[in-house]
Amino acid sequence: MKLCMIGSRGHCAYVFESITEVPDVTVTAVSPGCEDDPSRLLAMSERAGFHPELHGDWRTMLDKAAPDVVCIDGPFDKHAEMCIEALRRNIHVFCEKPIALTLEDLDRIQQAHAGSSARIVSMVGLRYDPAFYQAARMVHEGAVGKVKLIRAQKSYKLGTRPDFYRKRETYGGTIPWVGSHALDWILYFTQDTFRSVTAVQTAEDNQGNGDLEIAALCQFVTRSGILASASIDYLRPVSASTHGDDRVRVAGTDGVLEVANGKITLIDAGGERSFTPETPDRKLFSDFILELEGGRPAIVSDAETFELTRACLLAREAADTGKQVLF
Repeated sequence: MKLCMIGSRGHCAYVFESITEVPDVTVTAVSPGCEDDPSRLLAMSERAGFHPELHGDWRTMLDKAAPDVVCIDGPFDKHAEMCIEALRRNIHVFCEKPIALTLEDLDRIQQAHAGSSARIVSMVGLRYDPAFYQAARMVHEGAVGKVKLIRAQKSYKLGTRPDFYRKRETYGGTIPWVGSHALDWILYFTQDTFRSVTAVQTAEDNQGNGDLEIAALCQFVTRSGILASASIDYLRPVSASTHGDDRVRVAGTDGVLEVANGKITLIDAGGERSFTPETPDRKLFSDFILELEGGRPAIVSDAETFELTRACLLAREAADTGKQVLF
């Protein structure tokens, strides 16, 4: 399988994390997708043993290289356009999240997908984090009984962000960018979809970062009536030992499960106990490729990719308008 790569603004490193598990995949060509320096993308490819052609224009690359799969990690506001062009060429898409910054662009991607033989998934790599992967399996196997409430947290250090983070039209917002992980955990743990959302957000005290929202809160009700919330912020202190503080709490009829600091805690009728997560038997990129090659189903699907993107954009709309939004 021939793989082309566009850009390196986000998490394209997921490709190289597991590309050795799919030895028939070759990185044949790369493009920065914009005016960005391509040296990082080339360096990652070469460290993995590939020597791809460099193209200034990503459309020309897709036409000349004719890949089977494309990794899209260019400008956030160009994701939709790049996804659509790939799907129209029947090229499978592995795209940074969110795959679109507007509902109109998301609809256009879904239309292109409906007319294509290609697949599309987004880079929800935290599903494969050992603690969250194992905890989700425990919930799916009934560890807390019937899920009634779930709370997810994403807290990051702000650091120094590139200029495109300062404008809504090029950044997309903190709910779609940071919050997408938290919303995806809700979808993943509950195996449900959303019915409604209310949300609030603030860009005050964001250290001069323009439109960038420094904090947000989202409240959802799922189709089956589960109450879900997501706490999202860039307020983690510089002195913290890790860049992020990721947490999930799932409360059900038979117990409560929590994930924090890379550990799992379960309280049920048998008392309280902790679990040390085991390394998952799969990784994001290779999981997708192996399914394309006829292997076991991956743990992220096209339908979930569309559901997550729509949830991010509707939650942002709810925060922008101060009104409840129905799905």
